[in-house]
Amino acid sequence: MFTLDQIKSAHSKVKSGADFPNYIQDLILLGVKNYKTSVINGVTHYFGDAGHEVLSEAKYDSLNINTTCDKHQFISDLKAHQAGKTDYKKFCDDCASSGINYWMVDLVQKTCTYFDLKGNEVLVEKIPG
Repeated sequence: MFTLDQIKSAHSKVKSGADFPNYIQDLILLGVKNYKTSVINGVTHYFGDAGHEVLSEAKYDSLNINTTCDKHQFISDLKAHQAGKTDYKKFCDDCASSGINYWMVDLVQKTCTYFDLKGNEVLVEKIPG
């Protein structure tokens, strides 16, 4: 079963969104099946087999999530992040400004789904690799 230290080690290699596919491969090798990240404070809940769960600590002070979702701005910010133009904290700030509340990553289906404050799906992306 994976540990938070193993996940932190894998995440330490991530400098921008361009590193995300390699990070995903590392998590798969550890046995992570899916995870949910809260934009408000960066807390991530990781799930594995047989009910195994690991919860991370907050990564930054609480952000205010915009109550109105701006999907077009979010997609623009996401593309910039995936191109390596922003770091993780800037991406989270951009998500909050665009009304993104959390994202769910399914490592089996290889999708990342972003949700607004009402729990509506804003965008579902296929993870490369």
